[in-house]
Amino acid sequence: MAFVENHSPDFYFQPDWPAPAGVRAAVSLRSGGLSHGPYSGLNLGAHVGDAPSSVQGNRAIWQSLTQCHTPYLNQVHGSHALEIRHDTTDGCEADAAWTRDRMVACTVLVADCLPVLLCDTREGGVAAAHAGWRGLAGHAGVGVLEALRPLGSPQHMLAWLGPCIGPTAFEVGPEVRQAFMAAQRDAGACFQATENGKWLADLAGLARLRLQAMGIHALYGNDSSSAWCTVLNASRFYSFRRDRVCGRMAASIWRVD
Repeated sequence: MAFVENHSPDFYFQPDWPAPAGVRAAVSLRSGGLSHGPYSGLNLGAHVGDAPSSVQGNRAIWQSLTQCHTPYLNQVHGSHALEIRHDTTDGCEADAAWTRDRMVACTVLVADCLPVLLCDTREGGVAAAHAGWRGLAGHAGVGVLEALRPLGSPQHMLAWLGPCIGPTAFEVGPEVRQAFMAAQRDAGACFQATENGKWLADLAGLARLRLQAMGIHALYGNDSSSAWCTVLNASRFYSFRRDRVCGRMAASIWRVD
């Protein structure tokens, strides 16, 4: 499929999904912004070596879009989910954020890992998860997505998967495949063997399996096609696997009522 979600200015796009009218969501692109060099564009990561003044200016641009409190997490590739409120400060250690408060933006930063946005169509809660393979796999089948169960009932949940490293670019060792196979035998369909004894992994596909196992079946966004791959689309997305030194994109979701 072509990468066409809802039309937006050139520094972000909006997910195309049937979220309630009071829910807003946006994902930044690498275009626009104040950063230079390998971070060129709208780098929102303060931990990657970019000039602090550039990051501060870029975050001000993002703030002008969300128009609400936007705490940035200290992401550690784990599976902890944090409930955030108007008094939540930057730097809390977690890889997912959820809230039922209005005008508080759940936000994760990514540059190959998968952003997953969730909203509860009945109770109005929203969440954002940073799903790299470690956080997604978790321990004994409980990872960063399962940590968001307090958000609401699966039958009332919508999930949107954003851009991430695609299945033709994400080469992993056998231990990664085993971590997912131990929890879900059907996860094997998301891995393709390579000639060097490693595997190509479909990160978005693995997330879809985990969400479906949780009872969440209203899934939108990343369908594992090349248009969503951060590695293959250098003009649109940052990619750590491709560039090693690069910026970070934000995925945010918030309630306005």
